[in-house]
Amino acid sequence: MPVITLPDGSDRQFERSVTPAEIAADIGPGLAKAAMAATVNGAPWDLNRQIDHDCELSLITAKNTDEALELVRHDCAHIMAEAVLELYPDTQVTIGPAIENGFYYDFHRDTPFSTDDLDAIEARMHEIVDRDEEITRGVWSRDEALAFYQEKNEPFKIELVESIPSDEQVSYYTQGNFVDLCRGPHLTSTAKAGHAFKLMKVAGAYWRGDSNKPMLQRIYGTAWLTEKELNAYLVMLEEAEKRDHRKLGKQLDFFHLQEEAAGSVFWHPKGWVLYREIENYMRRRLEASDYGEVKTPQLVDRSLWEASGHWDKFGENMFTAETNEDRTLALKPMNCPGHVQIYRQGIKSYRDLPLRMAEFGSCHRNEPSGALHGIMRVRAFTQDDAHIFCTEEQINSESVAFCNLLQDIYADFGFTDVRVKFSDRPEVRAGDDATWDKAEKALTEATKAAGLDTELNPGEGAFYGPKLEFVLRDAIGRDWQCGTLQVDFVLPDRLDAEYVAEDGARRRPVMLHRAILGSLERWIGILIEQYSGRMPVWLSPVQAVIAPITEAANDYAQSVYEQALQAGIRVEIDCRNEKIGYKIREHSTAKVPFILAVGGREAEAGTVAVRQLGSDAQQVMPIADAVATMAEQALPPDMRNC
Repeated sequence: MPVITLPDGSDRQFERSVTPAEIAADIGPGLAKAAMAATVNGAPWDLNRQIDHDCELSLITAKNTDEALELVRHDCAHIMAEAVLELYPDTQVTIGPAIENGFYYDFHRDTPFSTDDLDAIEARMHEIVDRDEEITRGVWSRDEALAFYQEKNEPFKIELVESIPSDEQVSYYTQGNFVDLCRGPHLTSTAKAGHAFKLMKVAGAYWRGDSNKPMLQRIYGTAWLTEKELNAYLVMLEEAEKRDHRKLGKQLDFFHLQEEAAGSVFWHPKGWVLYREIENYMRRRLEASDYGEVKTPQLVDRSLWEASGHWDKFGENMFTAETNEDRTLALKPMNCPGHVQIYRQGIKSYRDLPLRMAEFGSCHRNEPSGALHGIMRVRAFTQDDAHIFCTEEQINSESVAFCNLLQDIYADFGFTDVRVKFSDRPEVRAGDDATWDKAEKALTEATKAAGLDTELNPGEGAFYGPKLEFVLRDAIGRDWQCGTLQVDFVLPDRLDAEYVAEDGARRRPVMLHRAILGSLERWIGILIEQYSGRMPVWLSPVQAVIAPITEAANDYAQSVYEQALQAGIRVEIDCRNEKIGYKIREHSTAKVPFILAVGGREAEAGTVAVRQLGSDAQQVMPIADAVATMAEQALPPDMRNC
C-alpha cells in the first residue's frame, strides 16, 4: 500500500502498486492530460511505470520546461533512429541522447548520409509521430540483453551491454518494431513528441569518442515543445549565422586564424585596438576597486601543479616542456597557484586582508582540435583573473562588492539580462565533506547578502570549491556563461597560505576566485556577435572617418581631422580619389560609427555633414558641435562623469 508524497507535502495512499498516470488522474483530469512523466524520489520515471513503495513524487508537465524538453528531445532521438532503420535497414544504431537545444544519434553505415537523406529521414519521423506508436519499457537481465544483440549481430550494442555489471538489470524501450537500450524515461507514445523538430546536419564522430575506434555518422536535430518555439529557434540560428564572429572578424579586419597556430589568434591592428580598449577599461575598474595587478610566470614546474591538485585534474590538458635538467615545466592553464606564491611572500596579518590580486593572465590549455571554435574556444587566451584572500568573516562583504562590480561592468558593455547559477560539489573534488559543507554554506550566505536569485547547477562546482556562474543573455536570446565567483578553502591549505589572526594564531585565508569577462578572446567574440560587428562607439577601433567630397576640400578635411584627433577620437581621413558615395558605403560596411563628409560648402561655413552608422540621414553642424558629440560617445562609460 504505497504512500505517495506530493510536492505540496500532501500524501495519497493506494491499496496496490500505482502508476504516475493513475496518480495524476486521481488528482484531476487536467493534470492527467498534461502529465508527461514523473520523478520518484528524484529519479526519472515513466507515466505508466508501476510504483510499489512509499516515495516522493513530482509530475512533469510542459510547465517544467527543461524536463519536458529533455523528454521530447530524447523521444525524437529514438524516433529518428527508428526512421533510419526503416529507410536504411543495413544501418546499426549506437547511442542517441538529448542535448542542449536538441538531440543526436550516432549511426554506423558504409554509405555516408547526405542532405537528401536527412530530408527523407525527417519526413519518415513525421510519419512515425502520426502513427502514435505506444512506447513501452521493459527489463532484461544482462545475459538476456547480450543474447538479444548477439542474435541481431550488433557489435556496438554488445559492447555497451558487456560494460554493464553482470548482476545489473538492463532497461529497454520499444516503439513499433524499434527496440533500444535506454534508462528512460520516455513519453507514452510517439505522438506525444509532436512535430516541432527538424534535422540539422550530419557529422563524423568516433565510437565512444575514441579515435582508435570506428568512425560513425552523427545526425543532429533540434526539437521544441511547440512549432512557435521551433520557428523562433530557426530564426535565431539564421541571425546567429549573420553575426558569426569569425566572418565579421575577417570582414572588419580584426583578426585571423590559421592552421599553423591552431587555437591561437593573430590580432590585426583594428582588433588589437578593441582588445586593448577592453583591457584598459577593466584595468581602470579594478584599480578603482582596490585590486593590485600582478604578473606570474608562464612556465611553472610540475611540482607546483601537483601540490595544488591541478596536475591530477588538468594534467592531460597542459602543454609541457622538458628542461636540460630533466625537469618538467607546464605552461600555466590558470593563474591561481601563482597568485598564492605571491601571497606567501612575507608574513601576512589579518590587517592585510582582504588582499585583492588581479592579473590579465595569459593561459594555455591543450583543447582538442574538434572543440576549437573561432576565438570563442582557443588554446591560448587571456583571463581577467583575480583572487581575493580574505577571512571567513569577509566573504559576504567581498562577494557583495564583486557581484555589484560585475553587474555594473556588464551593463557598461550592454548586457543587463544576467542569470546566476549556483554550482555545488562535483563528484571528483579536493577536500573533505566538512570543508565543502562550510564552503557551500558560505557561498549561499554571500549570495543572499548580494540579493541574487540563483538556480541550482548540481555537481558543476570547481574541484576545490562551489561557485556562482554568471550567465548573460545576448541580443538574439543566446546564453553565455562568463563571470564566476568561487569560494575556496582547499587551495590555501594545499599551498600553505596563512595569516596571523588578531589573537596571534596562524590561520588559513579563504581564497575567492573570481572573473568577470572570463577569457578576453571569448568576450570579444561575444561582443562582435552581440552587436553584429557594429560596436559601441567607445569600443570601435575607428570611431570616425573624415571624407572630403572633392580634392579641393582635402586641406579643410585635414583641419577637421586634427581637431577630432585632439579631442581623443580615433579618427581617420580618407582623401582617396573616389566618389563620396563609394567612400560612405565602404566605411559603413566597415561599421565606422561616424562619417563626416566635407566639401566646399562646408569649408566656407565651418561645418561638417555628419552621418551616423545605421541612419541614411545626415546632419550638418559646426565642427565644434560635431567633435563634442563624437568625443562624448567615444569616452568609455567609466570616464564619462569624471
